[in-house]
Amino acid sequence: MRTHVYLTALIGAAGIITGAFGAHALKSNLLAWGTLSLWQTAVLYHLLHAPALLAACLFPTENPVARRWLTRACRCWIIGIVLFSGSLYGLAVGGPHWLGPVTPLGGFFLIAGWLCVAGAAPKPTATAPSA
Repeated sequence: MRTHVYLTALIGAAGIITGAFGAHALKSNLLAWGTLSLWQTAVLYHLLHAPALLAACLFPTENPVARRWLTRACRCWIIGIVLFSGSLYGLAVGGPHWLGPVTPLGGFFLIAGWLCVAGAAPKPTATAPSA
């Protein structure tokens, strides 16, 4: 899990950097190319998942099943951010068209990460019937 925390820190920092880069250094180009919204969407999903990653990494649980599900969520989100946001960043700056089909694959991993969080939810415990 320590590796995931390091990756989360890098992902968060990269999200701020790419957001600032798009808002300042690239803004006139992105506007001219008509791809500013692509860049903004990439940054949005990138930065939305950074705190989710951190929460999953640091969630205090001794339950090994929950920890496995949260680890899976982290892995899915990392892959999802790279594929989803990465492909949109590439498309926004004129990258190859084959990046287009990569975006929904990244979205699949982002969704899968959230479903893995559901797998980490505590199971209900049986209670004795009240008299």
